[in-house]
Amino acid sequence: MQSNFNRRDFLKVGGGSALAVGSVGMLSADESKKRKPPRKAMMSATIGYKGSVLEKFKALKEAGFEGVEPMSHMNQEEVVKALEETGLKAASVCCSTHWTKPLSHPDPKVRAQSREGVQRALSDAKRYGATSVLLVPGIVNKDATYDECFKRSVGEIRQLLPYAKEVGVKLAIENVWNDFITKPEQATAFLDEINSDMVGWHFDIGNVIRYGAPEDWIPVLGKRILKLHIKEYGKVKGFNVKLFEGDNKWPAIMKALDAIGYEGWGISEQPGDQSKDAASMKDLANRMDKAFAS
Repeated sequence: MQSNFNRRDFLKVGGGSALAVGSVGMLSADESKKRKPPRKAMMSATIGYKGSVLEKFKALKEAGFEGVEPMSHMNQEEVVKALEETGLKAASVCCSTHWTKPLSHPDPKVRAQSREGVQRALSDAKRYGATSVLLVPGIVNKDATYDECFKRSVGEIRQLLPYAKEVGVKLAIENVWNDFITKPEQATAFLDEINSDMVGWHFDIGNVIRYGAPEDWIPVLGKRILKLHIKEYGKVKGFNVKLFEGDNKWPAIMKALDAIGYEGWGISEQPGDQSKDAASMKDLANRMDKAFAS
């Protein structure tokens, strides 16, 4: 029997077969546990399928997804109904106000509005049963230098912590193209400054390729990674590529995730044209399975 029984082999022989039982039995408990793939979900704003929230969620479920990431400020009743009828789980909630009203804005009134937006996202997550809210902490631009973005956003997030604790939902900081936090060490420094177990990281695999290799960020962030955004990035075509048609090194990425024992959600943020109908949505689900089995 091969000693390097890998993730793809495990998925192929899953179920009750004797081969699966025998092979897994040769692995230690820790090794077997590491091979549990992320749970598939999709960011609701990137669902290309046309229809109501319920119709979109039904298509997502039929394609083989377990969860969805609603945007904040959606109609709560509509989302709850769609979740209940389809059996999908809320993998996360994405704050919909952090770009237009960033926590790093120089105007205190705008920052107050930003906090209100994050609070709404936290209450949405509580209602949907999600355990974290995706948050872009700030933007470095003409209104905020790196240091100003750092200090303002840390201060605003600290003000949000009591409410986050009250509802029992964590804030998950996402790495995006905001010219802020472009190195993994900067990410850990930011989290260290906040110093709260209510704040972790929402690691975007595609976004980070602009600044470095995802597999180099993952061991630095480690257990602080609460959720994953799954998307491909090609240095020629940008995000307008399908999984495995860009520059993501999935075997290295999954090996790094295995090493930190990541077992959470893998949330697709691929362009909407890759989930515009049942066939393309199923293709995306299959590609995610292949990535997770790398």
